[in-house]
Amino acid sequence: MARAEPHVSACYSRREAAEYTWLSRREAPVKIEIYNQSYNVQADDNEEYLKELAAFVDEKMRSVAEATRTVDSVRVAVLAALNIADELHSLKKRQDAIEGPLRQRVEKCVAMVEKTLEQTA
Repeated sequence: MARAEPHVSACYSRREAAEYTWLSRREAPVKIEIYNQSYNVQADDNEEYLKELAAFVDEKMRSVAEATRTVDSVRVAVLAALNIADELHSLKKRQDAIEGPLRQRVEKCVAMVEKTLEQTA
């Protein structure tokens, strides 16, 4: 997976900074395209994953643009980001709903095993 750079030098222009926010040890940048804009980013030996992410974002932006008939790319990007954030939040809530009860069951099982081991020792 690509990594975000913790600090972007002030000598970069905004476009250069945006192109190099995903940095790693990889030497050759990967060219991706999102909503008719090209970006050169570097990835951790996982070029295909980065391209899948770019395709996902591109698809979301195009879907939002079509649904809202909006042509302003910044507005489309913000609305797409909100849709992606909503999906992520919903998945996290679902995961928490599953993990909470599961964690309790695992803790009960561990306690039962520990109690049994104490009794046999």
